[in-house]
This record gives sequence, C-alpha cells and structure tokens, in this order.
Amino acid sequence: MRTVSGGDVAGILVAVFWAILVSFLAVALARLAQTLKATTKLVADVTDQAVPLLADASTAVRSAQTQIERVDAIASDVQEVTSNASALSSTVASTFGGPLVKVAAFGYGVRRALGGRDEAKPAKTPRRTVIVGRTVPAARRGKRKKD
Repeated sequence: MRTVSGGDVAGILVAVFWAILVSFLAVALARLAQTLKATTKLVADVTDQAVPLLADASTAVRSAQTQIERVDAIASDVQEVTSNASALSSTVASTFGGPLVKVAAFGYGVRRALGGRDEAKPAKTPRRTVIVGRTVPAARRGKRKKD
C-alpha cells in the first residue's frame, strides 16, 4: 500500500476547490443566461407595444394640430367680428349720441319751464331726530317703539 504524502493531499484539495469553483461559476453563468433571455424577451415585448403607441401618439398630435389650426381660424374670425362691432358701436354713438343728448337736454329744459319751479327757493330738507346718538329720518320716526 502506498502512503499518502502531503503533496498528494494538497493536490486533492486543490482539485476539489477547482471543482467547487467551476460548479459555482457554471450556476452563475446559467442564471446570467436566463436573465439575459428574459431581458431580451422584455425588450422585444416593449418594442412590439411601443411602435403602435408611438403611431397612436403621432396621430393624436396631428389631430391636435388640426384642431389648433381650426381654433386659430375661429379666433381670427372672432377678432374681426369684434373689431367690426366696435366700429359699428362707435359709429352709432357718434351718429345718435349727440342728437339724443341734445333732445334730452331740451326736454329737461321744457319740463323745468312748464313746471314753474322757482330756483331761488332752496329745496326743503327733511327733518331728522337724534335718538341715542343716531340720526333717524322723519319717515322712520313713527315706527319707533315708545318705552
């Protein structure tokens, strides 16, 4: 029988260590391969779903641009109508405003002349009564409660 020397034991330990290391590396590489396959599948799925979404987004942007152009046309038409209404308003005010003021002033003068009011007399001011530091108009004096 042969005796086992220290070199033989060291060689066996190194061989076992390398076998364990290689098996750990093989497991790690297998998991890495699974992760890469899953990542590749995920990227393919995202790409398959992203292309139609981007097409829909592009269609929505084009539709929004069309609507904005329509709103812009409507806004310019409204601005034109507003300026026309302003011009019409100032024309009506200048055409009828002056004569209407003159007619109103004439009517006021006629009423004053026919009314016979004497402007020399001052207008009579209503009497007021003071109650507890407040002034009460004559019309409300009768409604006050008597203690």
